[in-house]
Amino acid sequence: MFYRAVIDSLRSWADSARRKPLVIRGARQVGKTTVIEQFASEFDTFLHLNLERKPDRKIFDDSESAVEALKAVYLLKNKAKCDGRVLLFIDEIQYSPAAVAMLRYFYEDIPDLYVVAAGSLLETLIDDHISFPVGRVEYLALHPCSFSEFLGAIGETSLQEALLGMELPAAIHNRVMKLFNEYALVGGMPEAVALYAESHDLVALRKVYDSILGGYRDDIEKYAQNKSERNVLRHILMNGWRFAGQRIKFESFANSNYKSREMGEAFRTLEKAMLLELVYPTALTDLPVSPDYKKSPKLLWLDTGLVNHASLLQNDLFGIQDISDAYKGKIAEHVVSQLLFSQETSVLAKRIFWVRDARNSQAEVDFAIDLDGVLLPIEVKSGNNSKLRSMQFFMQQSKSAVAVRFWNNPLSRDFVSLPSGKQYTLINVPFYYAECLRHLSLSNS
Repeated sequence: MFYRAVIDSLRSWADSARRKPLVIRGARQVGKTTVIEQFASEFDTFLHLNLERKPDRKIFDDSESAVEALKAVYLLKNKAKCDGRVLLFIDEIQYSPAAVAMLRYFYEDIPDLYVVAAGSLLETLIDDHISFPVGRVEYLALHPCSFSEFLGAIGETSLQEALLGMELPAAIHNRVMKLFNEYALVGGMPEAVALYAESHDLVALRKVYDSILGGYRDDIEKYAQNKSERNVLRHILMNGWRFAGQRIKFESFANSNYKSREMGEAFRTLEKAMLLELVYPTALTDLPVSPDYKKSPKLLWLDTGLVNHASLLQNDLFGIQDISDAYKGKIAEHVVSQLLFSQETSVLAKRIFWVRDARNSQAEVDFAIDLDGVLLPIEVKSGNNSKLRSMQFFMQQSKSAVAVRFWNNPLSRDFVSLPSGKQYTLINVPFYYAECLRHLSLSNS
C-alpha cells in the first residue's frame, strides 16, 4: 500500500460542515477499496460492508430506517459503539437498490456518520438501473496513479516532494526522465505499480495486466444489453487499444463490419465504465468553449501501461530515450493526458483538443484546458518551435499570450514572434511536470 493523493480530497470532504454521503466513482481496479481502507485509519471506528455478500446486503433489505440499519451493522461486524468518528464504507453498493435509497436517510437522520459508497460496475448502472438520491450525495472520481504517486511507491520520496513543489534541479533532469519513462512503460494501475515497486520486474507485470484486461472483458456480460452489443464491446476491448491517442471513426472501427450507431453506443458504454474517454475537438481559441460532437473524437484509455501491454508496445518502449519518438508520439501524448487528468476529482470533467476551422486544414493542438480563466493550448512533442505550426495557428486567433509544450528537455521559456507581429511565451515543460501544470506560473516574463 502506498499513499494516494486523493486522500487529501477525502479529508476535505470529511472536514466539510455540509458533508453528504460520498460516492467514489472510477473504473474497476483503480484502487477505490484500498484508498478507503487507508483513509479509515484516521477514524475511531471503521465499518466495512461488501454488498456482494448476502448478510451485508440483507441489512438494507430488512431495515426500515437508517438508524436501524446502523445498529444492525454494529452487531453484524461485532463492533462496539463509540463517541469518536465513525466511517461506514458500503462497497459494491450496486447490488442493493435499498442501500442506494438509504443514503439519503443517513444524510438526513445520522448527519454525524461518515458514509462512503463505491461499486465496480457502478458507472454503467447509474441512470439506467440505479438512481442516487438527488442532492443527498456527492461524488468523487478516482483515476490511476500519477507519476508522483509512482515515485512514492518506489521509495523516491525526496524526488516526489521536489516534483510536487516543481523544484527539481536541472542537474538531475536526466535521472527524473529515466524514472518517468519507467512510469510511462508501467502505467498507473495500482496493482502494477505496487508489484513494480517490489520487484522492478517488467516481465512479472504481464500477469497483472492480463488479469485486469481479463476482468474488463468478463464484465462485458454485465455491461451488454444483448448478444449484439456484447460482440461489439468485445471487439473494442480486443482491438481498440492500438488506437490510443488517435482520432477514430465509429463506422467499421478497427476493420470491423459494425455500423456507426452500434459502435458509438458500445464506446459510450465503456466510457460510462470509465475505461476510456472519447475526447472531442473545439475550433474556438478562447473561453467559453464546447466540444463539437459532429467531428471525430480522439480515443484515450484509462491507463497508458494497459495500452502498452494490450498493443504489444512494451518492447519498443523499453530503454527509449525520448518517448516522443515512440508510436508516432501517441504514447507521449497519452501519458501526458493521463497525468493532466490524474488529479481531477470531478466526475463531470472532460478533456478537449483544438482543430482549425478551415477547409482541408490538418492543424490540430493536442489539448486545450481552462487554466485560471484562459484557454491554454498544449502540445506534446520535442523539436524546435518551427515544428509547432498548429500552435501558431491557435495563438494567432487566441487572446492568450502563453502556450505550453511538453517535451523531453528541462523547463524553459521561449518568446515566439508570429508573422502577424503578435508575440507569445512558449513554456517548455518536461514531461514529468504534467500533473503539476496547474501550479505553473503562466507569467509571460
